[in-house]
Amino acid sequence: AATKLASAEKLMYFCTDQLGLEQDFEQKQMPDGKLPVDGFLLCVDVSRGMNRNFDEQLKFVSNLYNQLAKTKKPVVVVLTKCDEGVERYIRDAHAFALGKKNLQVVETSARSNVNVELAFSTLVQLVDKSRGKAKIIPYFEALKQQSQQIAAAKDKYEWLVSRIVKSHHELWPNVSRKMQPAPEYQDYVYLEGTQKAKKLFLQHVQRLKQEHIERRRKVYLALLPQALDALVPDLDEIDHLSRAKAEKLLEAKPDFLKWFVVLEETPWDATSHVDNVDNERIPFDLLETPAAEQLYEAHLEKLRNERKRAEMRRAFRENLETSPFVTPGKPWEEARSFIMNEDFYLWLEESVYMDIYGKHQKQLIDRAKEDFQELLLEYSELFYELELDAKPSKEKMGVIQEVLGEEQRFKALQKLQAERDALVLKHIHFVYHPTKETCPSCAACVDARVEQLLGSRFTRQHRNNPLADSNVDRINLVILGKDGLARELANEIRALCTNDDKYVIEGKMYELALRPIEGNVRLPVNAFQTPTFQPHGCLCLYNSKESLSYVVESIEKSRESTVGRRDGHLAQLPLTLILVNKRGGGGDAGGETLQSLIQQGQQIASKLQCVFLDPASAGIGYGRNINEKQIGQVLKGLLDAKRNLNLVVGSTPGLKDASDGADLRVVMCLMCGDPVSADEVLLPILQAQAC
Repeated sequence: AATKLASAEKLMYFCTDQLGLEQDFEQKQMPDGKLPVDGFLLCVDVSRGMNRNFDEQLKFVSNLYNQLAKTKKPVVVVLTKCDEGVERYIRDAHAFALGKKNLQVVETSARSNVNVELAFSTLVQLVDKSRGKAKIIPYFEALKQQSQQIAAAKDKYEWLVSRIVKSHHELWPNVSRKMQPAPEYQDYVYLEGTQKAKKLFLQHVQRLKQEHIERRRKVYLALLPQALDALVPDLDEIDHLSRAKAEKLLEAKPDFLKWFVVLEETPWDATSHVDNVDNERIPFDLLETPAAEQLYEAHLEKLRNERKRAEMRRAFRENLETSPFVTPGKPWEEARSFIMNEDFYLWLEESVYMDIYGKHQKQLIDRAKEDFQELLLEYSELFYELELDAKPSKEKMGVIQEVLGEEQRFKALQKLQAERDALVLKHIHFVYHPTKETCPSCAACVDARVEQLLGSRFTRQHRNNPLADSNVDRINLVILGKDGLARELANEIRALCTNDDKYVIEGKMYELALRPIEGNVRLPVNAFQTPTFQPHGCLCLYNSKESLSYVVESIEKSRESTVGRRDGHLAQLPLTLILVNKRGGGGDAGGETLQSLIQQGQQIASKLQCVFLDPASAGIGYGRNINEKQIGQVLKGLLDAKRNLNLVVGSTPGLKDASDGADLRVVMCLMCGDPVSADEVLLPILQAQAC
């Protein structure tokens, strides 16, 4: 109860950690070793102590208070250990204080850091009346506020840790130095202390490590099915093996180390391998985990299911081959009920069976067509009495069908009547035009096979010649005409071609590419020439004054676009001007007579220096388009012009005639480089084609 204390060289202590370790902390001494006392905190332990009677303690406190009261100094009663306090003890302590004049009581807990600062601030206010009066808060209310404050500070501190610490390799000393200036770190350390801050840091690092391990585990487990597919794809090899024997089998595989790594230490997630992100090989001890065992069982089940599905596919094919209900051309919907059973639906989707059925139908149809072709050859006498144009009448087709109708090979194509009729027409065409292009054997035709054999055995070196034309068997044709004229003629020409756009000229098959143009030729979409289309000629169509003007303007625009360019191909493009029918027209349409349109066309053809075709010159009347013969003539002219690009005719110094020593006029083939003698000048096209 003394109010004046003295102790020479007395050290000031701030925490219990300093005891016995004074040299490790900052040392401060009391001024002159003297300390005046301005007030007292009278502490009362309200917890349940061993062998301690609270009533006797309270008597001691009462006697002590009487001594303190004599000093005339302020006194505050502090109830300590309220976190373990006994309710009766707390009531008795408050009752004791009520019996004294102006004696204030503060409930505290040093362990929970509740109201400790309040106890001192209350005493300071009593010493210094100028300070504001502190509000006394009961322990449980203060504990609630304290918990809320700590929770908020903890959330902010955890956010700070998560923002700074991104790797599970971070260490506390380095991280704590980075966080010290941050208010989130300072507030939490003030409330909870450094050790709890470190504990939260370690928990975060451990969480990062577990997340990293889990990511690696997912990578390994995702790779495991691929490894099993590569190492043990055969069900018979592993179906009856135990897990231990299966692991030994894996180790014996030649590619084992490509997929797995055997670590000296286990488990894998406690080794350095977990941090080696460049090495994605699966730790072999991972196979011991439940997740890996499930994947292995799933691999076995997948192999068993694949085998069962393969058996179902095989059984379905056998069912198709033996079923009398599956005939060429029969739709799936009609055949399904006869060939499907419940087992098929259990193992495969219907789309799979439809695909198998479609392939089987193709085989049936191809076989039936081959048989029908043989049938046509056997009845060749049916086709002797046809006209030379090989176009049978309906009556003749009826006779053919009546004769062949009783044949099973004819009935086999009952559901494919259109294709059967097409085969008959194709056969008739072959009878009267027997070439390798019309041969029903297609690519298996002997003539075609002989050409292929000779071409492969006697190849020439013209491939290295940059001037050789790789498109010698192709004709690119522009069709120019407005108001649907170009599209209509293009469709008529395509109708004369084969299914793969091939056209026969003088017994040889050529690939024909058509480009109908009906708009502004300056737009890229209507350009004569594109990166993939180099025109060899142009058909210019008109049936009125307006359509003729469109043709003239388009040709002029196209030629203007080539001025100044190295390739003057479009400027020299072969043109053919054609007067075609006006749909729904007659002899006079809008004042434009046939004769006036012909005269205008001849004038324009003379101006453009191109060929002009009119209905009168072809021997047909106005109201019909150009016929097949005219189209053939136009295409042949374009083909001759295209071939002539491969020939250079000139005087070659150094080649002297033996008789007079004069320069010899020669034709040099740009495909093979061989000179052609003067006697062969009349056959340049044939020479180039032969090369």
